[in-house]
Amino acid sequence: MDVDHQTLSLGEFEFACGETIPELEVAYETYGEFDGDNAVLVCHALTGSAHVAGRGRFEDSDQAFAWWDNIVGPGKAIDTTEYYVICVNDPGSCYGTSGPASTNPETDEPYGTAFPPVTVGDWTEAQRAVLDELGVPHLHAVVGGSVGGMNALDWVKRHPDHVERVVAIAAAARLDPQCLALDGIARRAITTDDDWNGGDYYGDDRPDPDEGLALARELGHVMYLSKATMEQRFGRRAATREYERAFPTDPAGRFFPYRDVESYLDHNATKFVDRFDANSYLYLTRAMDNYDLSSGFESDADAVAAFDGEALLMSFTGDWHFTTEQSEELADAFRETDTATAHHVVDSDYGHDAFLVEPDRVGPPVADFLADGVGGSAVSDTTDDDDGDDGPDHAPVHTSLFS
Repeated sequence: MDVDHQTLSLGEFEFACGETIPELEVAYETYGEFDGDNAVLVCHALTGSAHVAGRGRFEDSDQAFAWWDNIVGPGKAIDTTEYYVICVNDPGSCYGTSGPASTNPETDEPYGTAFPPVTVGDWTEAQRAVLDELGVPHLHAVVGGSVGGMNALDWVKRHPDHVERVVAIAAAARLDPQCLALDGIARRAITTDDDWNGGDYYGDDRPDPDEGLALARELGHVMYLSKATMEQRFGRRAATREYERAFPTDPAGRFFPYRDVESYLDHNATKFVDRFDANSYLYLTRAMDNYDLSSGFESDADAVAAFDGEALLMSFTGDWHFTTEQSEELADAFRETDTATAHHVVDSDYGHDAFLVEPDRVGPPVADFLADGVGGSAVSDTTDDDDGDDGPDHAPVHTSLFS
């Protein structure tokens, strides 16, 4: 697979908040060859990177592993022999694009919390600037999952003439209050860690706020899994003896078992703090929480009214982070503007992370939509139960692809 990993300087960049930095460095990867009409922009999720495919080129601790390698690549759903795929690391992140951990050229010190607040709109504008530098004026499609799906929707809102097709997977027009609440608690876990030090913890002589970031990530993991999956994987089992508590407990707590589900969360959180920056987590979750598709418009439909392409929404029945109902509301907003739209519902118990770990359910609708639009054979307004037959067992969400 032809892969190009680069970092591009966009020079002075003004953020939506009105603040500027003298130089925005942006990491990006491209896959395949551009023929003038085959560009597909993939927008990564919250803690992802530009490294969307091609496992083995980065250590896990150095770069988010190829997070959609089962979807992007030769012969896969987003086929890099057919499409020129671009993935750009978001401003505010810590995987090569400027963010709080980056050095401020004016002070020669890390920005820390002096880095400007970032928005999903800032991600879109940085991506647009990268595409301009690459000579890509128009996108065959923009695809994203989770907050990456919000980013894809923002493209339709901001640059409707630059996109033919949009795919928003496990996404929504905005977060609901429950998710806002959990994200707020996660940020408090970081900012109340004594080692956070007001965001100024960079340097060899300062400890990182690892415990706060670990707790924040554990909350995230709980949001990404469904009740059914947690019951199937962990139940109420105690962890095996080789696993020790990752966090201190009170004396009375030692009488009670360290449970398998706790061990799983602790293990993944420990791995996460080795590869991610606490301030970046604060910045990126705030960008996600702040996003509202209808901002500046009278409604979601009004926000996408200028888009003259086609839309695929995909949701998972076990996902309570971004629900099937929220995706259906998005589909309705597109239908109000007579946009060719399909909402493909996957009957899955896994939860929010299904878009990452169930490629056999995600890949066919995406591949068919990229190739044939809403007329693709696997693209429908139906619930797919993946039982191996030729049709859905469940009633369709709508009886036709168009309203």
